[in-house]
Amino acid sequence: MAVLATVYGIANTLDLPARQSFVVQIVGKNDLINAIALNSAVFNGARVVGPAVAGLLVARYGVAIAFLLNGLSFLGVIAALLAIHNEGEARPRAGDSLGQEILQGLRYAWETPLIVLILAFMLVTSLFIVNFGVVVPLVAREVLHEGAHGFGLLMASLGVGALAGAGALALVGRGRAPVWLLAGAALIDAVGLMVLGLVRHFWVAAALLGVMGFAMIVFMASSNTTLQVTVPDALRGRLMGLYAFVFVGMNPLGALFIGSVAEKWGVPAACIVGGGMGAVCLAGLTLGLGRRAAEPPPT
Repeated sequence: MAVLATVYGIANTLDLPARQSFVVQIVGKNDLINAIALNSAVFNGARVVGPAVAGLLVARYGVAIAFLLNGLSFLGVIAALLAIHNEGEARPRAGDSLGQEILQGLRYAWETPLIVLILAFMLVTSLFIVNFGVVVPLVAREVLHEGAHGFGLLMASLGVGALAGAGALALVGRGRAPVWLLAGAALIDAVGLMVLGLVRHFWVAAALLGVMGFAMIVFMASSNTTLQVTVPDALRGRLMGLYAFVFVGMNPLGALFIGSVAEKWGVPAACIVGGGMGAVCLAGLTLGLGRRAAEPPPT
């Protein structure tokens, strides 16, 4: 399992920045904003809907069928990628070494308050808040005393909220999101996680997870869109690499943290501690960097 997880992580390291940066090559700049929002909504929505479907499959047919169907679903993705005809536009090298180019991307991110704030927001949420793959099954089993079917329904509620958030963004999303929207959506998830630690009724938990799924997609998709439309074209790949690092790369550490707290003090305490720490960090970042991040970024 550890070897498989390592291989999976390496594959994501190569795939995610390239996939995110490739959107502009497919749709062109005129439709970039809508395409990024749709791509981000689908990506984050799938991370929620997938475990929900898996939970229902495991409850009815067993674990092996869920893994088999998940593996077969990638054939459709591969076929779709093979059907795309795009030569790409290789960026001319400026003579810098790979290390210098990486430092150039890091320097731009560090010198742009909006980028720093978005990446910091995503780091906090990834570490403390959006560990649904760990939190929801623990809540379902240890707190609500549900099996795989109940877990699947809880994740489905999260997925319904995520799809609703994606639809709302498609209707009203227009380019770079304001800082208050990013901070507000992330804080809703943080407070929701704290409340989840106090809930003892199944359908109340399901409704709460629906709200959290809505806020999660609004935050993730808006962060992704704002990041991509802010950075220069030449730096997009490197900045999306940072995006992948703080969003995907740090999430396992967050899962370890939440799991450790749950094992030592219980699942409700893990929810309250994770949500509380996330809320405090988000509030501090907003107060400390929010005003500077709202200023127009450098071109």
